Amino acid sequence: MPAEHTRGDLHCHAFRFGSRIDYYNKIIDDLLTNGVTPIVTLYHFDLPQALEDRGGWLSETIIDSFDKYAQFCFRTFGDRVKQWITINEPNTLALAAYELGIFAPGVPHFGTGGYQAAHNLIKAHAKSWHSYDSLFRKEQKGIVSLSLFAGWVEPADPHSVSDQEAAQRALAFHFDLFAKPIFLDGDYPDAVKSQVASVSQKQGYPASRLPEFTEEEKKMVKGTADFFAVQYYTTRLVKGQNKKGEQSLFRDMEIDMFPDPSWKNVNWVYVVPWGIRKLLSYIKDTYNNPVIYITENGFPQSDPASLDDTQRWEYFRQTLQELFKAIQLDKVNLQVYCLWSLLDNFEWIHGYSSRFGLFHVDFEDPARPRVPYTSAKEYAKVIRNNGLEGHP
Repeated sequence: MPAEHTRGDLHCHAFRFGSRIDYYNKIIDDLLTNGVTPIVTLYHFDLPQALEDRGGWLSETIIDSFDKYAQFCFRTFGDRVKQWITINEPNTLALAAYELGIFAPGVPHFGTGGYQAAHNLIKAHAKSWHSYDSLFRKEQKGIVSLSLFAGWVEPADPHSVSDQEAAQRALAFHFDLFAKPIFLDGDYPDAVKSQVASVSQKQGYPASRLPEFTEEEKKMVKGTADFFAVQYYTTRLVKGQNKKGEQSLFRDMEIDMFPDPSWKNVNWVYVVPWGIRKLLSYIKDTYNNPVIYITENGFPQSDPASLDDTQRWEYFRQTLQELFKAIQLDKVNLQVYCLWSLLDNFEWIHGYSSRFGLFHVDFEDPARPRVPYTSAKEYAKVIRNNGLEGHP
């Protein structure tokens, strides 16, 4: 554990991280010694260049490579790690990295790359789940899933049929594209298949740009998750819009997404606590009331950040209230909540300028000293009390 003993300050019971060998052996052992349950993520956008040079997630060859890597991790750490996330936000990766080219490798493939990457990500996850199930589960008795990013969407005009349908399409393309094959029936949503096929035909393609699962692949993909892991940050409003121009995933969806101008925000995260309750209810109703883990939820500060982040803590407090309602009123089977993040860290295209941590990190100091924000002290109270003050 770090010298600052942040577990002692927070009294946390779970901590989520990426992967390496000796370093992580020590972290796993230290976490367990301190009463913290590790939830291990095998892949968080950190693809070795050698695999990217062979096509990355656009190439089917990566499926076997990922499975071998996953098996190594299960074999190496599985005697102590009992909760696994195979891939962090595959839906974000497919869109941002291989459709838009915003994330590494930074090369856009509009209208094709996101779908092809999604196809391979789903099959890679499923194959590694089966490897755990057949080779390790009996002895190690762990559970395996993947973490899906989910921003909630609301019709901009709740009385507009067009906007209602647009919100349904947004969920289908951004969320159900991954969730439905894995948690329901092994195949993509009908709305996505018909929409992409229709637009592809209009664009002169001989077949849909969305790859198809074979019957054997559908059987292989279906049911390959032991719990439903989801990551929520924010909500958007959605309008139907018949987009023209070049092919893209957004052209296929025919929607326009935007925030309500009255919502407070830092960068892309708008404060919409009620969105998480609606999302959880959607998962419960759509995916047969699964066990749900919230593996990320947070709100950033811009740099330079104030150690007194009382306003940010108010967002967390409101969010925790919505989770309480989801559990008590909606009967959502929510069992784990992981706040993002323990420490300020590197936030992809935002670098070190967007601070999600409960602990401030001085990135200008080689020693990286860590100091708790006000939110860390407040969250420690929640963990000690197993809930907000005033709630049973």
